[in-house]
Amino acid sequence: MEQKKNKKKNFHRHYATKGLPLYWILFAYLVIAWFYPVIGLLALICMIGPVLTSIWRGRYWCGHVCPRGSMYDRLLSKYSPHRPIPKFVRTFGFRLFMVLFIFTMFGIQLSFAKNWGDVGRVFWTIILITTIVGIVLSFIYAPRTWCSFCPMGTISRWVAPRKEPLPKGFKSVHVSSACQMNARSSESHQACLNGRVVTGVGKAKCKSCARVCPMQLTPYDSRGEAAGYLHPDCIKCGKCTLACPTKIMQLTR
Repeated sequence: MEQKKNKKKNFHRHYATKGLPLYWILFAYLVIAWFYPVIGLLALICMIGPVLTSIWRGRYWCGHVCPRGSMYDRLLSKYSPHRPIPKFVRTFGFRLFMVLFIFTMFGIQLSFAKNWGDVGRVFWTIILITTIVGIVLSFIYAPRTWCSFCPMGTISRWVAPRKEPLPKGFKSVHVSSACQMNARSSESHQACLNGRVVTGVGKAKCKSCARVCPMQLTPYDSRGEAAGYLHPDCIKCGKCTLACPTKIMQLTR
């Protein structure tokens, strides 16, 4: 019976970490810009910021600065079912469609704007609608489902470094080659896994890093690689390094 219950549990889960609740910035923005539409122009910061910083830091902005991302990780993650993010939303075709769709809608609305207040209202409307969509998806699938095809996140992914030489200051998750250990000769390691061991060809992988990854990625795939985990959707949140039971993962240069 206990094994059946474990099978029904979702692989991914919420993992709380320390940090500032930046989602209050999003809430304040939506309320204030409703009364003062020109404030809506501040959305430009969260549209340009992630793309620019991604050139030398990858999607670091998404994991540390984005107020909406903070809402997903620190608030909605507690109540989300954490189901697998649909694979099709990560495809190039769907992401390209979302980029073109959002910017087309954005452009059409701007064509009717007559002053800065109207322009600000367009930004506010886009942020409000996409936030609602993101919240709904959080309760259907996983907290960061929207981030998997967010137009600005997609553009950030396209410009993020993917191979060496990496920009100065670029950080990535480095996984020790010890991540892959012989299941028979490491009883202490299996104890750390707390019963969540996946065996195969004489090897044991706890996959704790993948279980807590907000983007549902697999950092353990980069074990032993000098450049680290260079997946363009990695948001450098560091949850995987904190959840690692043997502490053989680090978020470093």
